[in-house]
Amino acid sequence: MAVITQSAYQTLTEQTAKELVRKLGLFDQNEELNVREIGDGNLNYVFQITNPSTNKRIIVKQALPYAKVVGESWPLTVKRATIEANALKIFKSYNPKLVPEVYYSDEQLAVTVMEDLSHLTIARTGLIKGESYPLLSKHIGEYLAKTLFFTSDFYLHPTKKKELAKQFVNPELCKITEDLVFTDPFFDRETNDFEERLSEDVQQLWEDDELKLEVAKLKKAFLTEQEALLHGDLHTGSIFAGSLETKIIDPEFAFYGPMGFDTGQYFGNLIFQAITRNGEKRAEILTSLKEFWETFEIHFTELWNCSDTDPYRHTHGYLQSVLNKIFQDTLGFAGCELIRRTIGLAHVKDLDGIQDESKRIQCKKMTLSVGKMLIKNREEHGDQQSVLKSLNHLLDQATR
Repeated sequence: MAVITQSAYQTLTEQTAKELVRKLGLFDQNEELNVREIGDGNLNYVFQITNPSTNKRIIVKQALPYAKVVGESWPLTVKRATIEANALKIFKSYNPKLVPEVYYSDEQLAVTVMEDLSHLTIARTGLIKGESYPLLSKHIGEYLAKTLFFTSDFYLHPTKKKELAKQFVNPELCKITEDLVFTDPFFDRETNDFEERLSEDVQQLWEDDELKLEVAKLKKAFLTEQEALLHGDLHTGSIFAGSLETKIIDPEFAFYGPMGFDTGQYFGNLIFQAITRNGEKRAEILTSLKEFWETFEIHFTELWNCSDTDPYRHTHGYLQSVLNKIFQDTLGFAGCELIRRTIGLAHVKDLDGIQDESKRIQCKKMTLSVGKMLIKNREEHGDQQSVLKSLNHLLDQATR
């Protein structure tokens, strides 16, 4: 493959994206290529480049020097593209079938060229349409058990782990999470965005000192606990899914943090679907939540029992203590995700896409209630069965 030397950052166009993949030898110079910008996220350009004759496709992703959702008034480092590419490579080394192939990355240009996944569907989009992905939660449970375990002190030598953590210092994107997930939604801030009919519920949330104390504890964990290399933004919009296949994308928020943050992001984003569904469709999501945690525990336990790094690994109760902490953190971080996606800056289509206003407001009120329950009561739930029972009870009450 050709080596490209880039002296300075410049924003790609459809034409320059096409020229780049040709220079890299990913397509021949004489191949006809179609290019279209397909990114619908908040921070990047994403180009899909296709040879219409062979149907060969490649993705070119470029980090913008500002937050696309706000504009140039919110500048961002483009170094996050290198963090994303490096994280993808590490995650793929532990989960070859669950992470896309990275063909090329360029730190100066802030570009990552990777495998196209258009034969799959963004999980959030498919779930909103009511599609079923029977292996999704099992795949995510396995993925997280491996990435979190293999990048932690439970597997790596402490020196190696600290060296790896240095590579993923990601202050600007962590600051986005610190503000938009753990701070702004719990105070009267300009970044918050919610319907007038939610004002009373939001005011009660802002005045709930018990809730804010628990969120402060979770934020402190996010700021200080370097347990493992996290994806950092593992919602259902960062996952491609099919009936048999799952691929995790977009780890530009990757950093060393508490394990339960990644598991909580996924857990919380599935709960959006449990809230918006009824009957058998809701039961399907609750089953998926159950399968996710069970799979995570099984794989994490297997890896723990096979590792010889930690001399305390066979100490009675230690593994269970670790799993309990991850589970409690999962619930707390999931609760923060539910609240911030309802009244914060960045919403989700699961809720905002509901056309009937009364139903949308009802679902958002329920999301706030579930979020508060998970945050406040996370230490009281000894296992996932009690969580799912409490969740189902809340949802049943709301739909009667």
